[in-house]
Amino acid sequence: MRVLVIKLAALGDFAQAFGPFAAIRAHHPGARITLLTTGPYAPLARMAPWFDEVWEDGRPDWTDIPAVLRLARRLRAARFDRVYDLQTSARSSRYRWFVGRGAEWSGIARGASHPHANPSRDFIHTLERQREQLEVAGIAHFPDPDLSWLDADLSRFALPGQFWLAVPGASPGRPLKRWPETRFAALAALQSLPCVIIGGPAEVPLAAAVAAAEPRTLDLTGRTALPDIAGLARRAAFCVGNDTGPTHLVAACGCPTLALFGAESDPALCAPRGRRAGFLRHVPLAGLDPAEVDAAIARLT
Repeated sequence: MRVLVIKLAALGDFAQAFGPFAAIRAHHPGARITLLTTGPYAPLARMAPWFDEVWEDGRPDWTDIPAVLRLARRLRAARFDRVYDLQTSARSSRYRWFVGRGAEWSGIARGASHPHANPSRDFIHTLERQREQLEVAGIAHFPDPDLSWLDADLSRFALPGQFWLAVPGASPGRPLKRWPETRFAALAALQSLPCVIIGGPAEVPLAAAVAAAEPRTLDLTGRTALPDIAGLARRAAFCVGNDTGPTHLVAACGCPTLALFGAESDPALCAPRGRRAGFLRHVPLAGLDPAEVDAAIARLT
């Protein structure tokens, strides 16, 4: 059996799909499973035990007609028997025409054989929505995903023996999702353990501001690949981060994680879940007191 799974972006959503990925593999143990994704997530997906093949050309620009046609021909030639569209976007739904109408389809595309037709699907948490979608498609067993493969050699970072993780960044286009760096610095000063900051190159100024205020801080912004973030999560005492991809990846790896929310996103729909995950919401987020965050960390750990 040939199975296609579609998950194009973003990092937080990709991390929250680890459970569905594991459930699909458990339901189709002998199938050849292909993941259609995008470049940033392909290396991580190739490390995982859930896929036999990973395609990273899943989101060509619609104006790039040759690239769109290449993807369409590739999807049609693969002759998939079943598709699990975990992206459930207008784009991914259009891919049903590329795959061919003979394939079974789990998702929201018109004419899907296993439609997720719950009219409230956009108002329930991502994990519950995906589980419900897969249940409609006949999947009843949802094992906890084994993430033992998700680790990295961190010796090049000269980490302290014990530390906690801070994720002060967020989407550049949504600055109100960021708890101010001055607040992260104040929180770092309250902790007995040194702080390790992770994020992309855009977060370098944020990390520098925290490190200037709290000299014990280790700045790793712009230096970590996704497996490195997972490795740090396995070794950290806890993590505090904004509602952004690395925070969700850290939580998925089992690190005690406190996610911070403001008005820009709803934790009822996307907060990290699990025994070792929690969240605080404050509107505006900038007004959240570091002492309140510190108290929440104590409850979580």
